Amino acid sequence: MRIVAWNCGMALDRKIDVLLGLAPDIAIVCECAEPGRFRARRKSAWTECEPVWIGRNPHKGLAVFTFNGYAARLSELYDPKLRYIAPVHISGPTACNLLAVWAQNASAGATRKRQAGPLRRALDRYRAFLTERPAIVAGDLNSNVIWDKPGWRINHASKVEMLEALGLVSAYHRIRGEAQGKETVPTLYWRDRRKDGPTYHIDYVFLPEHWIGKVRDLSLGTFEDWCGSGLSDHVPIVVDIDV
Repeated sequence: MRIVAWNCGMALDRKIDVLLGLAPDIAIVCECAEPGRFRARRKSAWTECEPVWIGRNPHKGLAVFTFNGYAARLSELYDPKLRYIAPVHISGPTACNLLAVWAQNASAGATRKRQAGPLRRALDRYRAFLTERPAIVAGDLNSNVIWDKPGWRINHASKVEMLEALGLVSAYHRIRGEAQGKETVPTLYWRDRRKDGPTYHIDYVFLPEHWIGKVRDLSLGTFEDWCGSGLSDHVPIVVDIDV
């Protein structure tokens, strides 16, 4: 199973060839237009199965695409109040549950201290969904422990602890042996999209702990291929698992 998580920075119809070039089985794509819109702009069909898409802006939502015998279905548990977090049933060679995430942590100040944040609320809401069978949590979490503040409910560390309590661990950190907040490879080249500009690690793939020993390869896109070329300010994270 190959999992790809990428914030495409909109206009996926112009970038779909590079996504397909990664040969995903399951692709979690943030800032993606409603599929009917980019299908209309492409003369040839490329989707093998009906994708899952959620969002309020038809130009900018969250999508899950599947290939190679996999299929995705939005769970009946989906709560639209938890914007851009989709519980998705994956069927195919390896059945599992997927919580696809494009977390938007927009509030600031005193309000932010009291907020649980969208992902933390989703982990409570979808606890049974994440424990009924092997589960994956993946996407743009828009968070890192470097921004954590004492006592803030939205802190990244608290979400990592909740995920670990559910038996889910960050593939990047386990495979690379790096601590949260000490990542040597960024996933976001922010604003000016310069290699030496502000960079952060905010895109993640969390897997069942017993899958970590089955990870065959984990890679992140390079700045030159994905950001310097103008595709997005994010690079994809790609995880291959022998399940």
